[in-house]
Amino acid sequence: MCERFIASQCCANWYALVFVWCITLAGFSQTLFAENNPVDQITADHKISFDKDILPILKAHCIECHAGAEPESSFSLSTRQTTLAGGNYGKAVIPQQPARSLLFQMISGTHPDKIIMPPEGDRLSAREIALMRDWIQLGAPWPEKLVISSETKPKSQKDHWAFQPITKPELPLVKQNNWCRNEIDHFILHRLEQEQIKPAAMADRTTLIRRVTLDLIGLPPTPEEVAAFVIDTRPDAYERLVDRLLQSPHFGEKWARPWLDLCHYADSDGYLTDAVRPHAWRFRDWVVRSLNQNKSFDQFTIEQIAGDLLPDSPREAHAGTGFLRQTLSNREGGADLEEFRVYKVVDRTKLMGTIWLGLTLDCCRCHNHKYDPISQKEFYQLYSFFNSAFEVNIDAPLPQDQPLLKQRQSYQQKRQALIDPIREPLEQLQREWEQKMLYAAEHPAEDHHWARAWEVMGLVWGLNSGEGQQEGLEIIKMDPAQRSQRQRDDLLDYFLARGHLVDSARFKELKLGELARNLSALRKEYPAVSRAPAMQEMRTPKQAFVHLRGSHLSPGVPVEPGTPRSLSPFQPEGQPDRLDLAHWLVSHENPLTARVTVNRIWQEYFGQGIVISSDDFGTQGDRPSHPELLDWLAWQFRENGWDLKALHRLIVTSATYRQSSKMRPEMQEKDPANRLLSHQSSPRLSAEIVRDQALAVSGLLNEKRGGPCVRPPQPDSVVMEAFGSNTWDVSSGNDRYRRGLYTLILRTSPYAQSVIFDAPNPSQTCTRRDRSNTPLQALTLLNDPVFYEAAQHLGQRVVNESSGDLDQQISYAFRLCLARTPQETERERLKELYREQIRKQPADKAVSEKQAAAWTVVASVLLNLHEFITRD
Repeated sequence: MCERFIASQCCANWYALVFVWCITLAGFSQTLFAENNPVDQITADHKISFDKDILPILKAHCIECHAGAEPESSFSLSTRQTTLAGGNYGKAVIPQQPARSLLFQMISGTHPDKIIMPPEGDRLSAREIALMRDWIQLGAPWPEKLVISSETKPKSQKDHWAFQPITKPELPLVKQNNWCRNEIDHFILHRLEQEQIKPAAMADRTTLIRRVTLDLIGLPPTPEEVAAFVIDTRPDAYERLVDRLLQSPHFGEKWARPWLDLCHYADSDGYLTDAVRPHAWRFRDWVVRSLNQNKSFDQFTIEQIAGDLLPDSPREAHAGTGFLRQTLSNREGGADLEEFRVYKVVDRTKLMGTIWLGLTLDCCRCHNHKYDPISQKEFYQLYSFFNSAFEVNIDAPLPQDQPLLKQRQSYQQKRQALIDPIREPLEQLQREWEQKMLYAAEHPAEDHHWARAWEVMGLVWGLNSGEGQQEGLEIIKMDPAQRSQRQRDDLLDYFLARGHLVDSARFKELKLGELARNLSALRKEYPAVSRAPAMQEMRTPKQAFVHLRGSHLSPGVPVEPGTPRSLSPFQPEGQPDRLDLAHWLVSHENPLTARVTVNRIWQEYFGQGIVISSDDFGTQGDRPSHPELLDWLAWQFRENGWDLKALHRLIVTSATYRQSSKMRPEMQEKDPANRLLSHQSSPRLSAEIVRDQALAVSGLLNEKRGGPCVRPPQPDSVVMEAFGSNTWDVSSGNDRYRRGLYTLILRTSPYAQSVIFDAPNPSQTCTRRDRSNTPLQALTLLNDPVFYEAAQHLGQRVVNESSGDLDQQISYAFRLCLARTPQETERERLKELYREQIRKQPADKAVSEKQAAAWTVVASVLLNLHEFITRD
């Protein structure tokens, strides 16, 4: 006992010693801090002067970024009112509460997220921080009517040329007036004459018909079409040719491809699983159909942005919202549902900005745009338009689906007959499952089993069927009375497959596994009609917030749908929605949409746009080479009812378009990039057209239009080396010879031949394709199975369709491939090649076999010519 007493006494003495030491250390630290930190040295009787104490601090450290029309983080220190209101992070100053004021937290380094202001340059001194603290403590007094402006702010970005209203310029006067065929030529010739440059001569007729045919329909003209045009002496023969091509159903196939590049169309989800979307082609066909119908561009826009919100929502218009379904879907286990939903909404916002506004909106996802007058808050106001839309697939019966429609009633009768015996307990069990799922969504931390069930539903719903990924989650949230029959059926099918967590014993008792199998067999007996990917507005709009530093985990102030103030006025009636946004995009007051659109079409015909940076019309983009021409085209396009075919016709009937592509030596110095358009360009054909042309001239091309995607031949390794579990089962019969537009596009492993010829990344928007010239392309043209087979059939076609001698056969091959007759030197070289190949054949080989082998080599040479893969 004595020992325990002594031990306890020692322990008590030790605690006492530690206590005294802590008190002493605390006092010493307090003294040391007081000596080194002027913050606490400012006395209570120090009178804060805004003009002398606060204003110099704001001007030295804050005003450069937080003043003017577009302050950083939408936080302006220009007036007391804007200072108290704050910005994207919330209220910046709470009078008499400096510790709770974001402004003080950020300048003093006490912000919970370690945000320090200013982010660059000298920090505030301890004395300056103390003055700001005491000023807020006093209620943040501010001289009446004082407005602080930044002396270092640059000239307003709103003065940028692309943001000015579109007006119709006067046609400039030219000396060589007889050269001009339409208004375009006046602008081009006027600039050439200023530089004392003459335009190039007009291309010959064979070049013209091949050029305009490839440009308008993406296929070469036949020898018969070339011959008919060459001998047509009517003054409007060329215009008649153009009109015929514009009416061709192949026009929509050719011009759909640039639009699909813009919205990064593909037939799979992307990411690791990259599941195939079997109905994605419905949007591709919608684009082709719209272009062939010459749907006005404003209507084309409205249906893609908000076709589901149009009155009565016609099925055709609703299918246009498949545009918004071209975002990637992550179905990997463990993927955060909200994170990747946000990515989709951000992607849709960026697509809208690039395609219609020609602006780099992604630059203001995390902060105000550094160069253009768009704030971070305005980015999320645009984001808000798309934040309340969710993915759905809609019934969109094709003509061949009519028998299936007649069977729907029979299907429902049989389906309900299977359910009727256990309907009441089944519905009760499903309601219990739905309630637990919804509860888990709101309280994910309480039961990880149910939280995982909710997550899995958002990942696997519609897997491999192309249905909206999170559509199931939205159906559960709906009042059961508001669900469509299709939604009720789909939700029940999912519950039967994955809902046993609610009560596995009851599942067995009701034999729900057997019911699921019976319903599955019934679905196979009664196939569903074709579906189309689309979007639908949520019944309760989802609140959007500014994402601080671009993270959805750090929500800032709430925002409502809206458009950048620096552009045209936005005046919706009632609560703004996507339909209001679509109308704003194509309003007469919007200065960008018409300019951006005509510029992209122009670049397809001349190799580069009037504005080279077709994806950036902002202050960092290129200036137009012919600004008056751009505005005249934009004005004409808009005032002419957004008529796309009329715009195409105007461009291709101009003398500018009809010029020869031959570059004169003197132009190498004066205008090496051909910005003045003193001659036509000769770009390499796009990946799809290179293949389409080879199939066309060989006679293999299958001109069937529309429908599901096909898989032409390519090595199995292309798909096997990519992510996911996709296979490449080569299409059989004539399907392997369809146009490149219809080739299946997997995001993780696009068709290899197209990639070699610069097809864009199907996971990113592309406003202008690269055009490279590589050895790999030459090897592909020589050795790829598609081109080798085309060479075989081209040679066979020449022999079968040309009954003359070798000279006539070679001439016919030239007319098929190049729309012209060969020069004598070209003919002689091919004749020698043909004879050489005949000599190399075994002596015992049949004559016909020797000729076929020789013609395969000759045809392969023609398909490998630079002229063949180039639009002259």
